[in-house]
Amino acid sequence: MTEIIEPPKKVSLFHRLRNYFLTGLVVASPIGITIYIGWWFITFVDESVKPLIPNAYNPETYLPFSIPGLGLVGVVVFLIILGALTANLFGRALLRFGEKFVDRMPVIRSVYSTLKQIFETVISQEAKSFSDVVLVEYPRPGLWAIAFVSGENTSEIQGRMEDEVVNLFLPTTPNPTSGFLLFAPKKDLIYLDMTPDQGAKYVISAGLVNPEDLPKKNG
Repeated sequence: MTEIIEPPKKVSLFHRLRNYFLTGLVVASPIGITIYIGWWFITFVDESVKPLIPNAYNPETYLPFSIPGLGLVGVVVFLIILGALTANLFGRALLRFGEKFVDRMPVIRSVYSTLKQIFETVISQEAKSFSDVVLVEYPRPGLWAIAFVSGENTSEIQGRMEDEVVNLFLPTTPNPTSGFLLFAPKKDLIYLDMTPDQGAKYVISAGLVNPEDLPKKNG
């Protein structure tokens, strides 16, 4: 009996246009949103800083057009000067005096010390980034979630635990900047070959971007 081979179904013009539209949306959306956020940030800084610049030092006073990003440049220059002043002996003494003054204010001292520690950790070159990507059972046994190892635990928490524990950051989807700090026994974790960058992309895409075909980390 001869097998009847059905011809492949033709894709309608509507479906092709729909697929092209979705592809274009996926490509253009991240670029457009990034440009929009960047432009909004520059505009916000300009509107906040430009009024503080004396007219004699404001280039727009002598030009017939405005300069986008002038306020942002002013902020960068200010931070460079502030960092240079703080680096010398007089600046460090002035900074210590200011911190002692803030330390006497009950609520503000907690906010200041917390923010200072966060920024020092993020900006410092000696700060450790996420070293490994792991699977951890969360929120209950049988369900697994991607987490990032932020370091070995050497605090009081380790002293009160029987097993060796590590610090984990469990990000949320699709916003990985928020999440949970977990202390998990090392023996209960499954270490993955993907890099932290690949793990972050996997979390942000809610599993749509599969990192299996991407290059694995060394070691």
